[in-house]
Amino acid sequence: MMEAPPIGLFIAFLAGLLSFLSPCVLPLVPSYITFITGLSIDDLQEAAARRTALVHGLLFTLGFSLIFIILGAIASGFGQLMQANKGWISQVGGVIIIVFGLYLMGFLNFGFMAMDKRMHLANKPVGYAGTVFVGIAFGAGWTPCIGPILGGILTYASGQDLTRGIVLLTAYSLGLAIPFILSAVAVDRFMVFFRRVRRQMGWLQKGTGLVMVCVGLLMVTNRFTILAAWLTRFTPDFLLERL
Repeated sequence: MMEAPPIGLFIAFLAGLLSFLSPCVLPLVPSYITFITGLSIDDLQEAAARRTALVHGLLFTLGFSLIFIILGAIASGFGQLMQANKGWISQVGGVIIIVFGLYLMGFLNFGFMAMDKRMHLANKPVGYAGTVFVGIAFGAGWTPCIGPILGGILTYASGQDLTRGIVLLTAYSLGLAIPFILSAVAVDRFMVFFRRVRRQMGWLQKGTGLVMVCVGLLMVTNRFTILAAWLTRFTPDFLLERL
């Protein structure tokens, strides 16, 4: 079985961060922030509004994290059912991740992956519980950009036991959640950052695809397990005991 620490957790966290930076998520961050808080961009720049933005940001990320973690548990559960065939599952999973990577790089074009399946809410449900629901709706979406990245992590999670699968998707959720929360409490700085990077988003997506292709090749050739085992030697014992 492939080991989750340390490279698996790093890749999962990086995948979450890249999902946040994807062309399907990053430009919509201000819209999500204003929607869940009920405040305008100008209002959010006031100090008094930062606490409200922080609370709603935490609840929103809690919503989509629940979805991702449940998906991770399901993927790991399926992998456990197929434990006797874990060798070829890893290789098939590597091929799937390579396909996702080539799609992000623009070498493949699948119509069904270009369909936006996000849940569009005309009006936000009232209160803090409504913010959690909006996060769940976001997590349940399968957008053209976040779908291949999330699919790659879920494919990798299918080769782990249940606990490690949940930990992997928790790491992925943190990679997506942390920059969102920071953007919510400092939306003015996010707008400056976005103006700087928006012209590079196409290259960022291609770079993400290249990373996925490399990870897929490691899985197909069974090098990922060897690399993970080697890196585990440099991970502190107290951290390994908790993973």
